[in-house]
Amino acid sequence: MNTPVAHEADFDTAPGLLDGAKTLELTAERCDLAYWFTEVAQGTLRGRGVSGHTGDAEIPAFMKEPGPLREAMVLELGYRSLAEEIATRLLAHYVDRAPGIPEMEFYATQMIDEARHARVFRNHLVELGMPEKTLVADIEEMAADYRRRVLAPVEEFTLDIVRDQGDFAGGVAVFTIVIEGVLAPAAELSERKWDRLDPAAAELSRTAAIDEIRHLAVGSSLMRDHLIAHPEYRPRLMEILRAGRELWDRVPDREFVLHREQLFQQGMEQHADAVGDYEVWPGRQMLETTPVERYDTAERWTDEMAEVRMEYMGLGDAVGILSGQS
Repeated sequence: MNTPVAHEADFDTAPGLLDGAKTLELTAERCDLAYWFTEVAQGTLRGRGVSGHTGDAEIPAFMKEPGPLREAMVLELGYRSLAEEIATRLLAHYVDRAPGIPEMEFYATQMIDEARHARVFRNHLVELGMPEKTLVADIEEMAADYRRRVLAPVEEFTLDIVRDQGDFAGGVAVFTIVIEGVLAPAAELSERKWDRLDPAAAELSRTAAIDEIRHLAVGSSLMRDHLIAHPEYRPRLMEILRAGRELWDRVPDREFVLHREQLFQQGMEQHADAVGDYEVWPGRQMLETTPVERYDTAERWTDEMAEVRMEYMGLGDAVGILSGQS
């Protein structure tokens, strides 16, 4: 008999990433190692531990054939796997700098989560026909420009704060607000847009999204509690948020995202019969959307999510910084 799983960790009952990130409240004390072993490893990942999706999740034959749709998937998961690998390595410094056992255990589990995400994203590319033996090298070659122009500046920014300056609270803010807070809506869009075209990819994205909800919720609670206990830290936090906003203004993420969205558009239109009248968000059929519309919608989701999470952390006055309005 299976033990009931916490609703926020259950694959079938957990909220979507956007709703969960806006409403769910979790703490590091709650999300300790015991929680991860029972609710995540034996809950979220039940039957999905190897690939991130169940064995009967469909991978349509057209996803394994050369063309713009497969190319869009290769770029998306290749870039995401590299980003998750970098995140895993960054989080080792969070474990090292954690001020207490709850924080240490939580960030140890997040480190494992990100390593798992990188693995299942890579492995899905193997499922689509990329050679496993050279996969890591192939991704590094394919994503070299993306790594240099987008990922490296973010990595350096984070390392400077959490490793070089030893500012754990600042590191929490960077991961929770600047990195995951900005990237989460794009991850939500990924889960939705592959729903009909590659159900296995949508399923593994769903398991990753459930993890990301937990990361955002716990990081937000840590930041809120730190500001309550140390109100004098607020000016320093504002400085980090402004620097984070300037960082995202500099990196050309839009260029890379729109390129693969244009490929996705071509492939989606080629396989319109598989998409049908599917709505990528309420009231909007995916076939009617454009690359720019999808990107701009994810941007809007970012602002909406940030407003709610920032209010929760007691940072309502800083919402304008993230949206570029201040």
